Amino acid sequence: MFRLHWVAVLWLTALMTVPLARAQSGTLFESGVLTGSIHAFTPGGTESTFASGLQSPVGIAFNSTGDLFVAGNNIIDEITPGGTKSVYGAGTSCLAFDSQGDLFTDSGNSIVEITPSGVEITFATGLNHPTALAFNSAGDLFEADDGSGSIYEFAPDGTQSTFATGLDGPFDLAFDSTGNLFETDYSSGSILEFAPGGAESTFATGLQNAYGLAFNNSGELFETNYDGGGMFSIMEFSGPGAESTFATTSDSGYLAFAPALQSVPEPSASILVLFGFVPALKILKKRIAGSTSCHARPGMDAVRRMGQPRGKSLAT
Repeated sequence: MFRLHWVAVLWLTALMTVPLARAQSGTLFESGVLTGSIHAFTPGGTESTFASGLQSPVGIAFNSTGDLFVAGNNIIDEITPGGTKSVYGAGTSCLAFDSQGDLFTDSGNSIVEITPSGVEITFATGLNHPTALAFNSAGDLFEADDGSGSIYEFAPDGTQSTFATGLDGPFDLAFDSTGNLFETDYSSGSILEFAPGGAESTFATGLQNAYGLAFNNSGELFETNYDGGGMFSIMEFSGPGAESTFATTSDSGYLAFAPALQSVPEPSASILVLFGFVPALKILKKRIAGSTSCHARPGMDAVRRMGQPRGKSLAT
């Protein structure tokens, strides 16, 4: 009886611990504005095409479930991990998700918030050519304003303040794990670093037309850079001035790493395990019933001898 009881428990444990569907969080994605494609790069730098046929894709961002959102030609496309594409809404070039799953994008010189249900809310107005959006861990939104050479900070309620000025073509923004903000200065070929309080320092120089920025889970910074002659490089920085070439490509744009998703059981695997658990459960019930009629003393329930009511041991 006890042997079969543990068989059932093991089947139930397997049901909760079957292999899980996960995104490959080390994969780097790049928008290819020249080819209308999204390029994917393995951690080793091998390139493949994740999606094609897009309309001048620019900004890219992942939601918490691993769907990739792409802004281009005033359209936001949503692409599932399997590559299925659908139109999500309207947006110009910038994309960023807040912690609640709302998508923020630019529309002209405004920032628009789109809820998961599709409701659009004007979040900020009066900007001058937004080129990037990024949230810090406190939920404040930062915007790279190319026309004014500034970075603006917005509190969750929309209150605006100036975070940095005097930039030379701000293009993209990315936060590291400690809250420092990094910005690509397109015209000066630099990457600038800003402490949470706003103190500015130069992280890298000598780049040529610096574009997109993204951090991987290990804290390394990746940046797209124009090499000339129609070729681009994705540079990898392990620290200030410690750079290496991660990959070369004929296209360039914004960068984003696939997120590490929460564990969700594969439905097919769960069904297979359940098919194994149900027969074991039936056998267990028969053995318990037989044990009760043949071995229990009068007035004693065989299941109570296991220390708990019948249903409890099978449900935990």
